[in-house]
Amino acid sequence: MVPMASTASSPHTVPPTAPLTVGFDLDMTLVDSRAGIAATYRALSAETGVPIDDALVVSRIGPPLEEELAHWFPADKVAAAGDRYRALYPDHAIAPSTALPGAREAIAGVRALGGRAIVVTAKYEPNAKLHLAHLGMEPDSVIGWLWAEAKGEALREHGAQVYVGDHVGDVRGARAAGALSVAVTTGPCGEQELRAAGADVVLADLTEFPAWLRAFEASRAAA
Repeated sequence: MVPMASTASSPHTVPPTAPLTVGFDLDMTLVDSRAGIAATYRALSAETGVPIDDALVVSRIGPPLEEELAHWFPADKVAAAGDRYRALYPDHAIAPSTALPGAREAIAGVRALGGRAIVVTAKYEPNAKLHLAHLGMEPDSVIGWLWAEAKGEALREHGAQVYVGDHVGDVRGARAAGALSVAVTTGPCGEQELRAAGADVVLADLTEFPAWLRAFEASRAAA
């Protein structure tokens, strides 16, 4: 049976007849960027001489870069470290990163229903686009540098009924937009944590998403 959110728990406010738009997070939702992020942190550490535990870093991917850098650099060095990290990223992070299972099929599943697929991510937008181009994913729009509730602004602007992510921050973004929160457990947050944050639907990974989305669209059409 395809897991569905109950009507009572669903926060989405977009009219059921609105054209389908689905938002996706990037890191650990569509893309397994752990190897690339670790490589970039190693390069940054080598340049700056600042020790960084890249294994710890990739265990908590999700929040904005500067939040992570604050664990390793003094406050007055974080901005410069962030600029240098973003500059190093294309040469170190794109090639080692891979598409997560079902990622391409999830985007294709939205398109098969006549919908639009957008990516809303905390990542620096040019680097997010590099990931997607390298992996052959072509969403209708990519919006970067937004985290948690701020993601809700872009989701509302694009009329998204659904937002898919792996982090509790993604759940908060969906709820801020009045969109249905679909969470996957491919990132740092487990099912219980995601549900406690308010996720309406929790899937093991994106391989389960196309079937869920077909059922969701059928329920909208019948409403």
